[in-house]
Parts: sequence; C-alpha cells; structure tokens
Amino acid sequence: MAKLLYSATASLDGYIAGPGGDMSWLTEHLVGENPTADHLLANVGAILAGNNTFGGDDPNRGTDSEGAFGGQYHGPVVVLTHRPPAEPVPDVTFAGDLHTAVARAKEAAGDKYVNMLGANVAKQCIEAGLLDEILMFFAPVLLGDGVRMFDQPGGTTVRLAPIPGETAHWYRVTY
Repeated sequence: MAKLLYSATASLDGYIAGPGGDMSWLTEHLVGENPTADHLLANVGAILAGNNTFGGDDPNRGTDSEGAFGGQYHGPVVVLTHRPPAEPVPDVTFAGDLHTAVARAKEAAGDKYVNMLGANVAKQCIEAGLLDEILMFFAPVLLGDGVRMFDQPGGTTVRLAPIPGETAHWYRVTY
C-alpha cells in the first residue's frame, strides 16, 4: 500500500517558499546531481498537492524543467481544494476533503509513494495522523520570511525516527 511522504526543499531557517509563495530563490539550488531526489522520483506513484502549491510559483517557470521534480514527474496528481477549476486538467483529480484526496492519491500510487507537496496539506495530514514519512532537502540560504516547512503554533510535538539506509533527513513519523 502507498505511503504518504512530505518532501520539500527548505532554506536553513526552515522556509520552503519565500514571501507570497515565491519560489525563485530555489532555482540556483536545483543544479547538479541529487541521488536522493532521483531515488525518490523513481518511487513516486502519485502527487498530492494543495491548491496553493498546485497553482503557485515554480522555480523553473518558463523552462523545460517546469513542473514537479524539475519537470521529470509525469503521473497522477490529486489536488486538495474547495475551488476546483471549471475545466478538467489532464492527469489531475480534485478533491474537496482531506480523506478523499488521500484515498484517491493512494489508489493512484499503488504500492509507491504519494509525494505530498505543500506545507498546509502536510500539516493537515500530520494533524489527522495520516503522514508516514518526511524527507527534507536543505539549501544553503537563509530566507528570513515566507512559508515555513511546518508551522503549527501551539501544536503538539511530532516525533520522527530516522529511516535506516536513507539520507540524513528522511524520517518516519512515529506519532
């Protein structure tokens, strides 16, 4: 059965996007080989994204690398939103509630990962006890402001355990 994985690249001060969801800061950090990202991409069966992430900025906008995983991902996408577009989007399913979105993404992923994109959707999955793993990449920059990789003021502690044999920042959520 598919596992839910939240993966993102963050600045060293914990932001996955700049103010207003700006992703342009990330462009210069998406160069060179990344075996962990390649390993992840090979094991992603579906993407679950929030509407802000789905329709938001892309660090590769206007290039051949635009899209998830630098334009390398081609597969099913489920978007959690209360405002689906009037016209269908190829390979994209829209769901109005978290549990439906997760179920559709897991079904589409088969026995691979559902890679979650978006801090808000990740937060909702953590609060609902649905998130299985977290993989964070870090870029050598301090943004100072923007969208935090995880933001839950007054929230409870979420315990993580390193996954043996994986990169230093790939964790199992232990609840």
